Amino acid sequence: MLIELEVARRLIDAQFPEFRHFALHPIESGGTDNTIFRLGDSFSVRFPKRAEAAEHIDTEKFWLPRLAALPVRIPKPQAKGAASSEFPYPWTIYDWCPGQALSETEVKDWAQAAKDISTFLQALQVMDTQDAPLSGPRNHFRGVPLKNRDALTRAAIHGLADEYPEPELLHHWHDALSATPHRESPVWLHGDLQGGNILVFEDRISAIIDFGLCGVGDPACDLMVAWSVLPKQVREPFRQQIACNEAAWARGRGWALSVSAIALEYYRDRNPHLSHISRQTLSAILTDG
Repeated sequence: MLIELEVARRLIDAQFPEFRHFALHPIESGGTDNTIFRLGDSFSVRFPKRAEAAEHIDTEKFWLPRLAALPVRIPKPQAKGAASSEFPYPWTIYDWCPGQALSETEVKDWAQAAKDISTFLQALQVMDTQDAPLSGPRNHFRGVPLKNRDALTRAAIHGLADEYPEPELLHHWHDALSATPHRESPVWLHGDLQGGNILVFEDRISAIIDFGLCGVGDPACDLMVAWSVLPKQVREPFRQQIACNEAAWARGRGWALSVSAIALEYYRDRNPHLSHISRQTLSAILTDG
């Protein structure tokens, strides 16, 4: 469900009058979960587009403050708005994280960007997991064993056979499935580490946003960033910086393949932004060499 600017303005003014005099501007986004507005200079507002996205609000509200010590800035929830007769879902005000989505800007120093991302992931993976949400239905199964995504991934690959070589994609998928599974304790993962959720400001990674799919599970899930974001020339240095073994790297490629194939097969006629990211990822996998 999309929300009009006038409705958003009324909800903010009625529930949080302290923000009444802050200007409100829509922010263009290719995401499928939220309609986003900038509120004044220091805040953003996210209105879920569907009930499933609204379920992520409490996850972020509870856990983002507990992950605030990460070395890269993450959003800080400021207030939770209530559903009303004009809008059926709860919504959230966050602080504003400056920067432009990495998928929409030019990166001048990819080596530094890869280092910033690996530093973020290494810090995230050692955060305290006590009582943390396990990967599963709540976070679209991000971080579960890849075999749990086998049927969906194969179906998506077959559905893209008019655009991509099915045997080659299946080869990479089989390679990921045959890799040794994650047998250590589950660790924190972001769950959706792609270019739209990584912000760049003044030529550096400035923030990581959208933790709605976070949870604890196999950290190889977040390695999909190596194909969904990073160019080939920094992929191997990133692998060395993150210090993962061959099995984890193969699973990470499998995660990149699974997520991008499923997204593209579903959205290619409906969401140009996500389709573009998915195509870039699949091309990176096929040319990985």
